[in-house]
Amino acid sequence: MSRVERKTRVALIGAGMASAPHVASLRDLHEKVEVAWVVGRTPYRIGAVATQLPGARTTTSLDHVLADAEVDAALVLTPPNTHLDIVSRLAAAGKHVLLEKPLEVDATQAARVVDACRTHRVRLGVMLQHRVRAAAVAMKELVAAGSLGELTSASVDMRWWRPQSYYDEPGRGTRARDGGGVLLTQGIHTLDVYLWIVGAPSELVAFANTSAAHRMECEDVVAAALRYANGATASLNATVTAYPGFPERIDYNGTLGTATLMGGQLDVRYLDGTAKTIGVAQTLGAGADPMAFPHDSHREVIDDFVDAVRGDREPRIPGASVLLVHRFIDSLLESVATRRVLAFDAQQGTSPSTTVR
Repeated sequence: MSRVERKTRVALIGAGMASAPHVASLRDLHEKVEVAWVVGRTPYRIGAVATQLPGARTTTSLDHVLADAEVDAALVLTPPNTHLDIVSRLAAAGKHVLLEKPLEVDATQAARVVDACRTHRVRLGVMLQHRVRAAAVAMKELVAAGSLGELTSASVDMRWWRPQSYYDEPGRGTRARDGGGVLLTQGIHTLDVYLWIVGAPSELVAFANTSAAHRMECEDVVAAALRYANGATASLNATVTAYPGFPERIDYNGTLGTATLMGGQLDVRYLDGTAKTIGVAQTLGAGADPMAFPHDSHREVIDDFVDAVRGDREPRIPGASVLLVHRFIDSLLESVATRRVLAFDAQQGTSPSTTVR
């Protein structure tokens, strides 16, 4: 940044648990980003966050941000069911948005969030930071280049743990506030990376349950089978009942080799006997403390988003690209509800499958 170029001014909207890695990242990026406002419902929370961000003002009203012509963008960290309203108001005021996952409580609402930003010509980025980790990027590149050959089978496995105290917070794990359970709240990170790397299946069938481990409205256990257009199959396992929590894992088995992405580390084995490892194994928030992970990937997403706003380009994780995982999650839950194998369309969602065999 040149000495004469002003800092990008942002508002931080939401001061709950999810704010910690965002605040740490914004502090790291203080030479190019200035936090003008911290917005929230609880004065003591927004006050505590603002003390870590010199110069930031606090407010319980979004109107102060909307009226501030010098605010370029906002980081929105509020519960999912608030996103459409908040993002729509920000977009109408010409503010770019970096949104904490998920986009909204379901794919329909998520599409409206994307449309609101498109209508008002503001940038929409999403905090799905697993996409920027070196091991995930490397696996994406290998698959895209065909280095592992044609897909024969795959799997995505997320065995995390959340204690009941996590779900005792009002609204958590409910359809009204969160939109769902393990899939939309925790699994969306791993599922997004899986779809980004492996691609969308052509058919799926799923089962889900709220287990004896938790008192909550939504699902805490999901198992699914997927089929791809070339006949390859894949399995999906997602739960927050696996104590004490284990690194999530994505496997790609191809005609030329296999790749396993597990908790930030990629291991590749080729049929010719060569192998390589990229990244470092981590649990990344899999256990009782959902914030037990480094903030470097958050910082990278925010840094890119700021550069996208400055350069008038799409951010690295644009909102439209996240609609796929929303449609996928909705389709898994539809299969659970209907007890049917469904055909999956990455652009439209699902319909009853006519190709079961």
